[in-house]
Amino acid sequence: MQLGRVIGRIWATVKDPGLHAQRLMVVQPLTPELTPTGKQIICADGTGSVGAGELIYWCGGKESSFPFLPTEVPTNATIVGIVDELHVERDRC
Repeated sequence: MQLGRVIGRIWATVKDPGLHAQRLMVVQPLTPELTPTGKQIICADGTGSVGAGELIYWCGGKESSFPFLPTEVPTNATIVGIVDELHVERDRC
């Protein structure tokens, strides 16, 4: 799983039938220090309640369709949780 911040939402009038009623969100991947890393991605919203500006964690690959089982949703990135708190411990060398 990876950290990200929701920065927007996608509205699609024509999409795969497997994505019917699924919210699609624009996510900026983040490092554990909350620094943006990589390109923005589109994620299906597995929580059903995430909004713009929220810190989330997401998964990619085949596992990203698992939150929607038994429905087969064609996605390769899904938001699976909303982060309440984040504690990053740095090396004390």
